[in-house]
Amino acid sequence: MLKLSRSLVALLLLVIAALAGSQAQSAPAVSDKPFVIEYYYKTKWGHADEFLKLFKKNHYPVLKKEAEMGRIVKVWMDQPRYHTTEDGRWDFRVTIVFKNAAVANESFDEAALQKQLYPDLETFQREEQRRFEILDAHWDLPVKTMDLDAK
Repeated sequence: MLKLSRSLVALLLLVIAALAGSQAQSAPAVSDKPFVIEYYYKTKWGHADEFLKLFKKNHYPVLKKEAEMGRIVKVWMDQPRYHTTEDGRWDFRVTIVFKNAAVANESFDEAALQKQLYPDLETFQREEQRRFEILDAHWDLPVKTMDLDAK
């Protein structure tokens, strides 16, 4: 009986190893499809213009530099045309199309770009802190495109 158990365990381990190997071979390669994230900003009442000014001065140049580097394919900002309910309100939506999901999720030293673009880091950091102080809310939403014609 002990010999049968050992043989059964060995066979089971062999099957598990074979299945794991076949799954590794058939696993899809990392996608090179663009990866989209929407960043929503809800400012405190009366501070939308200040937020936009600080965003354009400090953060947008960093994003443009990342686009020059090839990490970002495209970046743009939207603002609602009309108002919504307060609980659903947002003032700005920044959409960033990254080269792919791996690039969007990998570690990236944005501080190096900031040092390059802003020699006066103290002012930069103070203004970036202010940009977030005047927010009521901020959230990031990765999105995927749905192919409505696919079966």
